[in-house]
Amino acid sequence: MSQRSTQHSEYSTAGAYVHAGEEFTRDTTYIEDRIVRDPDRAGVSEGARAWPVAEGRYRLVAARACPWANRTLIVRRLLGLEDAISVGLPGPVHDARSWTFDLDPDGKDPVLGIERLQQAYFARFPGYPRGITVPAVVEIGSGQVVTNDFPQITEDFAKEWTAFHREGAPDLWPAELEDEMREVMRRVYTEVNNGVYRCGFAGSQAAYEKAYDRLWAAMDWLEERLAGRRYLMGEHITEADVRLFTTLVRFDPVYHSHFKCSRHKLTELPNLWAYARDLFQTPGFGDTVDFQQIKEHYYVVHEDINPSQIVPVGPALENWLSPHGREALGGSPFGDGTAPGPVRPGERVDPAHTPLPA
Repeated sequence: MSQRSTQHSEYSTAGAYVHAGEEFTRDTTYIEDRIVRDPDRAGVSEGARAWPVAEGRYRLVAARACPWANRTLIVRRLLGLEDAISVGLPGPVHDARSWTFDLDPDGKDPVLGIERLQQAYFARFPGYPRGITVPAVVEIGSGQVVTNDFPQITEDFAKEWTAFHREGAPDLWPAELEDEMREVMRRVYTEVNNGVYRCGFAGSQAAYEKAYDRLWAAMDWLEERLAGRRYLMGEHITEADVRLFTTLVRFDPVYHSHFKCSRHKLTELPNLWAYARDLFQTPGFGDTVDFQQIKEHYYVVHEDINPSQIVPVGPALENWLSPHGREALGGSPFGDGTAPGPVRPGERVDPAHTPLPA
């Protein structure tokens, strides 16, 4: 087990997440600009801007610890966008001001030259009043944030950046499944991705129990849905699987205990646990996951839930590599496509933080 790679900031986050007597409500107001192949014809929200797709113009800032950012790392890798869109990786622990690049030499992102992601937000929106969130796409030349609209970022990676997809990139948004996919992803987001946070940040017993019931109703639905199909939408991986995976991979290390989502561990749910292992062992999924950074983020940052900031040593991770048996359901991860190649040297997860072989 490696030593903690970060130090506590002088800017505390205590009390920032749980509000007494209240249900947790996520602020879903994001910068709705988009990066598209044809800005003149793009559909953008009122007041938003369309930016042109361009190789090397943008940098994705995505902390491995964050489930929303983890989505973008997976999709970028599955589609082979590493050459087109570079990546900056903040450390796992942030303070009330911002995510920081404390894992980089001199504590600065080597491309953007900034210590805090906040600087990219302020470069475009001085005094930006909302959370400085990851993932964020930053224009390298200006140093300004472009968007932090995480569901739109990955959808546009799949649909707008096709000129830069690798040969054999999978179709993560099959047109014939899109309507049903959106319904599934909406339920996964409201009840599971965000549901664990509603449990963890509940400000009253009643709010917690309501959130807990909603979460486990959805987990039961997923357990049943995955009984007869290998992936959420059928025979091949889609973005729906990416969005569910980043919550499942954090469930036992964090959400089961830290967020009190404790009816069952993931390892006690036969279909979901086998499904999660199937994805983890698929190139592009598990090789983006840093379990130590995940634990450091939640247990250190959420001081109002874990005042001691002690980071658990467990759980053991070797079982992530055990046989899953999902091949018996048929299908294949990438359909007519192929698996991505090896992880780029500068983007590999610390071998001490993953059960995958180095």
